[in-house]
Amino acid sequence: MFEYDGGRQVTVYVPPDPPEAVVFAGDGQLISQWGGYLEAADVPPTMIVGAYRTDDEDEMARIREYSPSFDEERFAAHESFFVDDVRGWVRSRFSVALPAERTAVYGVSASAELALAMGLRHPDVYGAVFSASPGGGYRPPAELPSPFPRTYLVAGTHEPWFLENATRWADALRAADADVVLTERPGDHGDPFWEAEFPLMVAWAFGR
Repeated sequence: MFEYDGGRQVTVYVPPDPPEAVVFAGDGQLISQWGGYLEAADVPPTMIVGAYRTDDEDEMARIREYSPSFDEERFAAHESFFVDDVRGWVRSRFSVALPAERTAVYGVSASAELALAMGLRHPDVYGAVFSASPGGGYRPPAELPSPFPRTYLVAGTHEPWFLENATRWADALRAADADVVLTERPGDHGDPFWEAEFPLMVAWAFGR
């Protein structure tokens, strides 16, 4: 439990073998529980660091933390917690200090916007971005940094608005000569769709 926002929880999945990669994720109460999907897949041992979202029932409270488009001050406070506090604790608690090329940032829906923003703002920290069904509040800026982290976008055929958002980002990243994958699969907005794609993202970024 961190002091941020009056108390914010972080849960870490530690693989059975020494981690060769680490994924930092928003919506951590969901994603930190997905280690079993990685164990069942042929991927390198990967640690998942899940920073929980706000427990405020107002969905806009979550969006203001995860998207820089709505509340710059709120976003910056969460960014400091996510990038500095959580990573510093992981390094000291687990003796994990993996380079950017073995580090990814991941999110789903609103936190997929967070993942894109973190990749854009901290390419020296996160070498890969996993963005599943991104919301549309955060759109590609006119200029993207170069190099931009390798990016894996996915959206379902039954969530056309989110697929449109993912396609927008993929087009912008390709125009900036970034290494980007856009996957469109049958599916809808929700955990089963994202859980199935997660091991494929890890394999794409980290091998096997």
